[in-house]
Amino acid sequence: MKGVRRAVIDIGTNSVKLLVAEVEGAEVRPVWEESSQTRLGQGLYTMQRLQPGPIAKTAAAVAEFAARARDREAASIRVIATSAARDASNSQELTAAIERVSGLRVEIVSGKREADWVFQGVTTAPALAALPLLLLDVGGGSTEFIVGQGGRKHFGRSFQLGTVRLLEQFPPRDPPAAGELAACRRWLAAFLEKEVQPCLAPVLRQEAAAGQLHLAGVGGTATILACMEAQLRTFDRQRIEETRLSAERLTWYADRLWGLPLGERERLPGLPKNRADVVLMGVAIYEAVMRQFHLEELRVSTRGLRFAAVMSAPV
Repeated sequence: MKGVRRAVIDIGTNSVKLLVAEVEGAEVRPVWEESSQTRLGQGLYTMQRLQPGPIAKTAAAVAEFAARARDREAASIRVIATSAARDASNSQELTAAIERVSGLRVEIVSGKREADWVFQGVTTAPALAALPLLLLDVGGGSTEFIVGQGGRKHFGRSFQLGTVRLLEQFPPRDPPAAGELAACRRWLAAFLEKEVQPCLAPVLRQEAAAGQLHLAGVGGTATILACMEAQLRTFDRQRIEETRLSAERLTWYADRLWGLPLGERERLPGLPKNRADVVLMGVAIYEAVMRQFHLEELRVSTRGLRFAAVMSAPV
């Protein structure tokens, strides 16, 4: 079967991401990947509306990425949007702006479909395809918890828990004050206990009875933690996906990052300057989940939503 080159532009709460890939059946070979931070969700969680500035920045990023995809001879370009577009009362303003500047229509993806696609995308990696997995996709506006093995998803749900959402709810000082991390940890523990534990714990018990469950992180925070751990200054998929982080190491990162002023975080190897604020919330979420569900190790996947979306995109 001959492969086809396709592109997916993924509009998240924090950034817009482009994947151009050669697709042949269930095999996805990335040709070009790029990200632009537009902070689409800025102000959303207090106003319930997307703001004009982030809408304009996001539409411009989509148009630019569409041009890059065409330059790289993509046969099709698919545009998808997730949590911020789902939550906003004026998402039609975003979709209209994107169609006006790029000519492309936007698919707003449901939380269920997002979880399905994350699982499908992550398990394109041979190393993870057969393992019993708990996938954690921490985004700007939502976090997806997905459990499955061998191509079969047993549980998947999206929760209103994200890095940008938390940053607006608990904006830390610079540098963060001593009690701010403790307050964030308490809030996360209560949220997980009330919202996630009742539905996820029974599934995890069943999976644990069948064999060791592996936690894999998907998305920007997990990739950043792997880059920091490996001291990477450029993207290296193989080294990122080989990285393992213990629960103790996650706590070390949380304590360290929350103990530094923004300017010092911006200079850390592996941590992009424009992610030095939201990383505080991302690492706190991963640490809280590992504590709540007694998980010992975090693996990292660079695959997920876009890999599945590009597989099912029209030719």
